[in-house]
Amino acid sequence: MPATIDKKTLLTQLEQPYELPADAKAFYQEYGYVKLKNVLSAEVLEYYGKIISDQVIKLNTLTKPMEERTTYERAFLQIMNLWREDEEVKEFVFSKRLAKIATDLMGVDGVRMYHDQALYKESSGGITPWHADQFYWPLSSTNTITAWIPLQATPMEMGPLAFAEKSQSVEIGRDLEISDESEAQMAAQLTQFELNETPFDLGEVSFHAGWLFHRAGANVSGQARKVMTMIYMDKDQQITKPRNSYQQADWETWLSSKETGTTPDGPLNPVLFSY
Repeated sequence: MPATIDKKTLLTQLEQPYELPADAKAFYQEYGYVKLKNVLSAEVLEYYGKIISDQVIKLNTLTKPMEERTTYERAFLQIMNLWREDEEVKEFVFSKRLAKIATDLMGVDGVRMYHDQALYKESSGGITPWHADQFYWPLSSTNTITAWIPLQATPMEMGPLAFAEKSQSVEIGRDLEISDESEAQMAAQLTQFELNETPFDLGEVSFHAGWLFHRAGANVSGQARKVMTMIYMDKDQQITKPRNSYQQADWETWLSSKETGTTPDGPLNPVLFSY
């Protein structure tokens, strides 16, 4: 960490409100995503990025050669709820700056944590197939949002996240898990939507809705694409009966098996920002 930046300054940056561009909320609600510049400083990303990467290396169990992996396994190393493993990662994940952005974009009174996940696409990592996240979540409302935070500048050759604009508003492909099948089927069905596939500058963060279809290209850069994500839900969200085996697993793992029809207010789902 540069001598001119101390830990207190970094924590202050994670707490300070971010001034949303005037059209950001309207854009998000129409298009299902938004990319925001200069959300996090280079110093914050350098300091916390190293800590997150150390935890990914420590906790990763996917060590098979790339040629022996499934499409999903080739897409990224995926480590969840790092906030429970390290107090400094928790500082980053619990950032009020980021949680307030999520709250304001959705137009709700506050947000809870669903879970965090590191998504590290290795230097030879393959595509991330088309998918919509909320297929996996037993939640009643569409007020869910994911912050996708590259820990480095992410040019096209690294496989930045790409969005099918406005695809959150139509009920197609909502029965598809992330797979070769979802990639093939949705590549055909999503031709009616404009594609946003652009690089991410350092400090740029995207936020996308739970039902928005998105994908990422292969990483051919020769370097790992390091990304941290936080999934937020409306603090007044309610749990629904799981509709598939993945939702059943999520209900048990991330929602503390709380009763259907109740608010997911267990120990894994704290409120991170509220008005």
